[in-house]
Amino acid sequence: MLDRILYWLARPIVALYARTMLRMDILRHADLPAGPKIIVANHPSTTDPFLILTLVRDRVSILIHDTLFRVPIFGPYLKRVGHVRVVPGNGRAALDRAHQLVRAGRTVAVFPEGDISPLEGGFHRPRTGAARLALSTGAPVIPIGIHLRRERIRLIRTKVDGKTEVGTWYLRGPYAVTIGKPMYFEGDTEDRPHVRSISEKIMQSIIGLSLQSACRV
Repeated sequence: MLDRILYWLARPIVALYARTMLRMDILRHADLPAGPKIIVANHPSTTDPFLILTLVRDRVSILIHDTLFRVPIFGPYLKRVGHVRVVPGNGRAALDRAHQLVRAGRTVAVFPEGDISPLEGGFHRPRTGAARLALSTGAPVIPIGIHLRRERIRLIRTKVDGKTEVGTWYLRGPYAVTIGKPMYFEGDTEDRPHVRSISEKIMQSIIGLSLQSACRV
């Protein structure tokens, strides 16, 4: 019960920040289907996971890099409200947890690039986790393309467990989001060429939506 309260209390705070500090421009090509979904998006800034929460009415569990889970107070909060920790070199554990959540009716969000998009622009080649999750659960994939002004990204250094970590935070400025139509996939998760092909299809959809967002910024 407490985890639900904490989750739903945080969402209006993030929404308020988005309205006052970011000029969010949201375009939806279709209504989101009912039931569990797999949200996939490009990842130009560290801020993206929090803003994703404002786009979906469902409760969303986001696959988030291990670093944020190690930040005092904030990390325990992420764990408590049900986000999924992605530890480098052990992506299988995060994917298994995401599978459990989708099977239980939860919507999850995945950033297929696996890291922050290149600061100079462009996109990383997608990893296969989102495709495997879609194939293993049958849940629809909802592609999202984000575009922002890269010159407004702030590199903020913090100490986490004695190590310096650099966050690419987007604190102010236009932030355009285009939400695509649901994508459905079938097939064997052990068929590697098929999984890779689906991963590329998902990423190409995200890139196309991101370019649409760029036209509005």
